[in-house]
Amino acid sequence: MIKAVRGFNDILPEETPRWRQVEEEARKVLEGFGFREIRVPVLERTELFARGIGQSTDIVEKEMYTFSDKGGESVTLRPEATSSIVRAYIEHKLYAWDPEARLYFIGPMFRYERPQKGRLRQFHQINAEVFGIAHPMVDAEVMGVLIHLLRSLGLQGYRLEINSLGCPRCRPPFRERLRTYLEEHLGELCPDCRRRAERNPLRVFDCKVEGCQEVILQAPLLEGFLCEECRAHFGEVKNYLEDLSIPYEVNPRMVRGLDYYTRTAFEVVAEGLGAQNAVAAGGRYDDLVASLGGPSIPGIGFAVGMERLLLLLPPHPSLPRAKLFIAALGPEAQRIAFRWGFDLNREGITTMLDYCGGSLKSQMRRADKFSVPYVAILGEEEIKRGKVILRDMRKKVQKELPFSSFIEAIKGELL
Repeated sequence: MIKAVRGFNDILPEETPRWRQVEEEARKVLEGFGFREIRVPVLERTELFARGIGQSTDIVEKEMYTFSDKGGESVTLRPEATSSIVRAYIEHKLYAWDPEARLYFIGPMFRYERPQKGRLRQFHQINAEVFGIAHPMVDAEVMGVLIHLLRSLGLQGYRLEINSLGCPRCRPPFRERLRTYLEEHLGELCPDCRRRAERNPLRVFDCKVEGCQEVILQAPLLEGFLCEECRAHFGEVKNYLEDLSIPYEVNPRMVRGLDYYTRTAFEVVAEGLGAQNAVAAGGRYDDLVASLGGPSIPGIGFAVGMERLLLLLPPHPSLPRAKLFIAALGPEAQRIAFRWGFDLNREGITTMLDYCGGSLKSQMRRADKFSVPYVAILGEEEIKRGKVILRDMRKKVQKELPFSSFIEAIKGELL
């Protein structure tokens, strides 16, 4: 037996209604706020993510599915969507008519990491991005859209954490101060954080190892190094969140795992997910468009992890497999039921048949097994009398419908 690749899970028919519910609600909410859907390729040039996410991030260094295609070009399965969306925004000059654009994307991402609860090697995200506006009002609006989406899906027991990551002007002095501090505590850090301390010290804040957490608790914080503009921007973001009545907590140790973030960063964390407790996250990336070859246009966005979100949502009620089951007895009745079933399915009344023509008892048992609410019974006797028996399986009552106009009669009953 050939099994699925580890960390690449099947989504079975019993689960897909919950996935569809989340996707449809996301489309409804995001389009209500003016976002338009974009669909980007699953495979991109490796350079896109190396430049966009950052060479020294864990994603680029250890987690990407990268290989050479038959033409010798290095390509990568998409590990996150923002870089791909920015690439499409630049390549197709979506900024030419109006730099402001609101785009959203729903689809799979790929990262090679240890599979665990809510964290797979193929995982799915809902992304929303706003380009062309640097005003802090938009930061608060984007977070407001995210919270509205999570509330509309029924998520409970979460909190919004925010921080400012500064800008290219105020972050370098902090990075050097942090590097000096970490060098003084190298012996207390895990091997990964010793490497990060030199190449990208901010990534140490992402580490969940207990010893590293103790070092991080005493580390210098970026908030003490913010320039006046970044400090003012963050203050306004908080004011606008309060205008929208959105509760938040400032988490000065939150840095996010991608290098392109500037100024506002945020996460929605929830109980029940263990150490990896972020169900959604995002931030501002004012330099990303320019760094990928486009004009200097600011951006901000978020991503929702669908697997993690579904772990936290209330279960979706199971739906019956069909609205109607036609129990046909005998060859003539089976041919009639075959034609009726096809016509009813075409009309939107999902109908099941027993193609092998079992006994009435076995067909009724099959209808009951799949919780089909109505069964139409058709045999030689019913054909002679010009009547079809319609049984309500929930109320345990039945009536007769005319054979000659059965399709219209059943549509009147079930639609």
